[in-house]
Amino acid sequence: MTAPIAVMGYTVLEQALTDLEGTLDRIASLGYLGIETYGLVEEYGATRVRDAVAAAGLRVTSAHTPFPAGEAAGRILDDALELGAPTLIWSMEREEFGTRDAIARGVERVNEAAENAAAHGLTIGYHNHFAEFANTVDGGQAYDVLLGLLDPRVVVELDAYWARMGGADPAEVLARLGDRARFIHIKDGPAESYEDDLMVPIGEGAMDWAGILTAPSGLAWHIVELERLSVDTFGALATSYRHLVGGGLSEGRTP
Repeated sequence: MTAPIAVMGYTVLEQALTDLEGTLDRIASLGYLGIETYGLVEEYGATRVRDAVAAAGLRVTSAHTPFPAGEAAGRILDDALELGAPTLIWSMEREEFGTRDAIARGVERVNEAAENAAAHGLTIGYHNHFAEFANTVDGGQAYDVLLGLLDPRVVVELDAYWARMGGADPAEVLARLGDRARFIHIKDGPAESYEDDLMVPIGEGAMDWAGILTAPSGLAWHIVELERLSVDTFGALATSYRHLVGGGLSEGRTP
């Protein structure tokens, strides 16, 4: 099942901090349909980012922003509402996946965020790194413990590359998550080192994206995230678009 294609804002953060509107226009010109914001609201304010996204003909898929819990919750939620971001996505820290008790303590703020977001008609999403899959807790993956403790209203953004680096099969994880998986981060590289891997355009690395993206799931967005690139960012985004949309795996502006 295909889904529309978007760009994770971190991929173009350097460019957008210099030229917000021009960067978003360029993303749209490549055929992408949406953007997951990262770091832009803090620089430009939610209203300008919202208007620039709309003017470029893009959609805000979600906002990658800290969980709205604690003292900052009100500001984070107000920004999300002004931005028009239906889902707010963030992660727990790797040191929180050592024991069940540590996971449970971390989940408290995620579940608080889910309750706060629901009161405003918004959704919280959880984004993984590698520790969720690499760490064993109670004889199983820490990720399974996490999912069991999370408020069921929390949806999942699967970072398939980091899941693989944690020893998981991303296609199996997607199939297991089912409709709870709403977003996926698509990145590619050698899949050798969590700390040191340089990313490459989608289709030029070790990831089997055809196998992953055809797994049954509830994905609503395919979000390309290219970090630590050694090649031109927009060239890499264009190559990635051709691989995913041209290969029939994702939906774009052009066939």
